[in-house]
Amino acid sequence: MFDRERPSFEESNNVTVKRCFFAYEFAREFVKNKQTADIGCADGYGTQYLAAYTKSTIGVDYSEVTIAEARIKHADKKNLSFISGSVPPIPLADESVDVVTAFQFIEHIQERTAFMRDVKRVLKPGGIFICTTPNNKMSIARNPFHVHEFTFEEMEKEARAIFDKFELQGVQGNEKVNKYYADNAAWAKKILKWDPLGIHKIIPASLLVGPYNFLTTIMRKTLKDQNQDTLEISTSDFFLTKDNLDTTWDIFLIAYK
Repeated sequence: MFDRERPSFEESNNVTVKRCFFAYEFAREFVKNKQTADIGCADGYGTQYLAAYTKSTIGVDYSEVTIAEARIKHADKKNLSFISGSVPPIPLADESVDVVTAFQFIEHIQERTAFMRDVKRVLKPGGIFICTTPNNKMSIARNPFHVHEFTFEEMEKEARAIFDKFELQGVQGNEKVNKYYADNAAWAKKILKWDPLGIHKIIPASLLVGPYNFLTTIMRKTLKDQNQDTLEISTSDFFLTKDNLDTTWDIFLIAYK
């Protein structure tokens, strides 16, 4: 994993934040009074939300600096703890948790199959794995922080090889959300006209991080200024669907041990 994206809570990032947090709100009913682990937790912004409903929650992230910040930030939650570790392997004992969540994480790692097998290892019998990841078919440009973006076909094949029972749905948005992403795509396509040969797809990811962060920041601020409705978008503007999966924004996997 080259690096990682961090949650950013500026107004211009509102839609992205709400899209990510939708998964945490959905997981709430699955984690009630359970022992849980949240993989790729960053500073625990979503992990602490889950901990309000769980028996215990462990956040796992590769960055010891970020984990140290999370421990301080969420010290008031006594059923919440944090561990640093490069995943896989997950730094937890066999059959030690009831639910594992991994939201917008698996696309950042090389050993994706090994990770999913390790999720199954740490789950108790009857345990549940809830995972979200961007749908590659809706990506316009390369994200240098992503090692691999799945299609639904790829995720189904991956899950089927490891879990006997699972379900796939897509995270979709309402008209306001989809207008935002249509504007986002149009903006990105204008930039990509400067790269007719698709060089950005083949150069080392490290060379793209600076330009990607700069252009993404400008784009999101521009879209926010052009359409103030984006500030009103909330998690309730997203929903799960089994229809037209290839046009949904995120892959949503629920797998059972």
